[in-house]
Amino acid sequence: MAADGRLVFAAYGNVFSAFARNKEVVHTFKGHKAEIHLLQPFGDHVISVDTDSVLIIWHIYSEEEYLQLPFDKSVFKISAILHPSTYLNKILLGSEQGSLQLWNVKSNKLLYTFAGWKVGVTALQQAPAVDVVAVGLMSGQVIIHNIKFDETLMKFRQDWGPITSISFRTDGHPVMAAGSPCGHIGLWDLEDKKLINQMRNAHSTAIAGLTFLHREPLLVTNGADNALRIWIFDGPAGEGRLLRFRMGHSAPLTRIRYYGTKWTTHSYQNGQIPEIHFLCISTGQDGTLQSFSTVHEKFNKSLGHGLINKKRVKRKGLQNTMSVRLPPVTEFAAEEARESDWDGIVACHQGKLSCSTWNYQRSTIGAHFLRPAGLKTDSTTATAVDITSCGNFAVIGLSSGAVDVYNMQSGIHRGSFGRDQAHKGSVRGVAVDGLNQLTITAGSEGVLKFWNFKNKVLIHSVSLDSSPNLMLLHRDSGILGLALDDFSISVLDIETRKIVREFSGHQGQINDMTFSPDGRWLISASMDCSIRTWDLPSGCLIDSFLLDSAPLNVTMSPTGDFLATSHVDHLGVYLWSNISLYSVVSLRPLPTDYVPSVVMLPELSEETVEPSEEMIEYDSPEQLNEQLVTLSLLPESRWKNLLNLDVIKKKNKPKEPPKVPKSAPFFIPTIPGLVPRYAAPEQNNDPQQSKVVNLGILAQKSDFCLKLEEGLVNNKYEAAVNLLKELGPSGIETELRSLSPDCGGSVGIMKSFLKMIGTMLDRKRDFELAQAYLALFLKLHLKTLPSEPVLLEEMTKLSSQLEENWIHLQLLFNQSLCVLNYIKSALL
Repeated sequence: MAADGRLVFAAYGNVFSAFARNKEVVHTFKGHKAEIHLLQPFGDHVISVDTDSVLIIWHIYSEEEYLQLPFDKSVFKISAILHPSTYLNKILLGSEQGSLQLWNVKSNKLLYTFAGWKVGVTALQQAPAVDVVAVGLMSGQVIIHNIKFDETLMKFRQDWGPITSISFRTDGHPVMAAGSPCGHIGLWDLEDKKLINQMRNAHSTAIAGLTFLHREPLLVTNGADNALRIWIFDGPAGEGRLLRFRMGHSAPLTRIRYYGTKWTTHSYQNGQIPEIHFLCISTGQDGTLQSFSTVHEKFNKSLGHGLINKKRVKRKGLQNTMSVRLPPVTEFAAEEARESDWDGIVACHQGKLSCSTWNYQRSTIGAHFLRPAGLKTDSTTATAVDITSCGNFAVIGLSSGAVDVYNMQSGIHRGSFGRDQAHKGSVRGVAVDGLNQLTITAGSEGVLKFWNFKNKVLIHSVSLDSSPNLMLLHRDSGILGLALDDFSISVLDIETRKIVREFSGHQGQINDMTFSPDGRWLISASMDCSIRTWDLPSGCLIDSFLLDSAPLNVTMSPTGDFLATSHVDHLGVYLWSNISLYSVVSLRPLPTDYVPSVVMLPELSEETVEPSEEMIEYDSPEQLNEQLVTLSLLPESRWKNLLNLDVIKKKNKPKEPPKVPKSAPFFIPTIPGLVPRYAAPEQNNDPQQSKVVNLGILAQKSDFCLKLEEGLVNNKYEAAVNLLKELGPSGIETELRSLSPDCGGSVGIMKSFLKMIGTMLDRKRDFELAQAYLALFLKLHLKTLPSEPVLLEEMTKLSSQLEENWIHLQLLFNQSLCVLNYIKSALL
């Protein structure tokens, strides 16, 4: 890696890219045939060197190759590169053979060759003084050399192996820091030419890089242990102390689980804004236990390595604790109910019988090691663990088949399930329900057992079709998930103790499972590189995708917005966003021949991955089935108040008519005379003139009436119904009122309207509109209908049709009410 003031350059393989704002790839440079191992920003250019000692100078913005310098790696294999300060267009190259070369890249000329010290060069660093360069060698020496006169000013030596990196303080203190492969850092005084301090075990692995911040007493270091640390030098003896750090696991993860929620407050002007963030606890093959926040990395914390005898280490003051560290954690359980009172985490270790306890608040290993007394068999190990929801008890299953209960506060053994052992085979899973009534254990012999938690008595046992691989309980819903060795999943209800769902489809061992917070989804991860989401109410697979690396662990956040996963040979915890929370997603069952898409693991922490599949658009038909009564999609205001329009109009009637303002003429007329007076406007006193316009012969039939007349001929009324749907309540009343012969209609049109209602009832569409339109029609024309035999005959047919439809609906309503009353009152 390398960086300038604008971009960050990162090499991977024989390609390197430029990143802007640490997440956007803006340039990519391709041209090397071997792996790139050195990068050097150079103004508007960047220099790259590969393992074949081919040096290429690139123009950053055009991504074009400016110059290529091949070197014979048997004579001069480039191992370090530096642009000396004030040396225009010049670079200094170090080699594994020990010699150094100064090149002018503009003229493509070798200016000078330094003989070196017959030892390979590992690091080059510009000193605060001009013309002075620090050279790190394979022998552990640091040479302060003047490249202008080719003179060695001073030499330092470290006994920790080759020099990996060098940096100088620029805040007024003549101090140089040098890194080593064993994780130690040496601090050298350049004036007194002596070692002033040692920062031992700054990292657990080799120091990959170290840099003093400009004019600050801060040193930034990083190593192969996946840690980034900032040290501050504010002590009287010049020693550095740890100020801040960001770290992950240095080996692949073994188990991850969400651990409750934490509240924090952030100052915003005069107030405090509360913020909730979730913690994901992870364990790795490096033996550490760490927690990661989904909000910000500053809330991350490391609980450290577990020690076999913590008191002995403190008493003897051991610096190297590798021999007394606990093996990697294989399984753990956490409960935050009593975390402020005593330990809330229990962990099983690889090849160990005893289980360790951890305290999250103190970020350290706990006070107890839980193991059964009198058991000295070395081959017996702890295989499963769970903590009760109250945080008082831990249940531990062993490879011998025994299941023991311990008190978390005192670490005392509180009993065992079964006389000698709970299972004949190894215990594959233990779980306790939310009320501490039931304990469920699963054995490798293929038997699932239910125990009374208090008196340790066996209540029920279930034989499984295959040996269980792992077990997971959703305490809120009482649903138990079992992953079997035949790659299938069984779901049980712990109340009825029966299998309620069975899922199959994985082609490899199921590594982990997790439930959604509401218990509707079960998400499984398998060695076939797939993650599948099963919908428990419908019993169907609703989502599946493949990964380029097999997932080892899955866990879902308490609010269901994130899914955290870990993968084979990967150090990070990957967060997947639940897109169903912020977009419309089809949750229809996937077909049997569905081929999942491959999703590459993201390499950037803030990269946004779009959904790989497009949303399946579902267009609902206007009527699902001809036998189903279907309502319209119109709002209630369009039909519910049709019978009450006269009351609404009466309430909304104005108390007095609006007054028209008198308009004044542009030239106001005056009456001639000695005293000028304005002329009064003429008033019309004709009592015979009326303002009511008599329509008379101007009345014409509306489009609705014309459609009804067409319906009498072709018996199609869809157009007429659509016209009524577009009108408001007042418009509907006007149209229905105009059907009578007194208002321009006819008996034939009224008969056609009744036939239209009958057609709507036959087709069972727009059911509520047909009822509302018919009710308003009867109200408006109640006096006209009995005097017309044609209309009476049509109304008789319509009446029998209405009665038949209502009897059918009433029967369905009664059935639904009976079922609801039974569910409310029956003891299920």
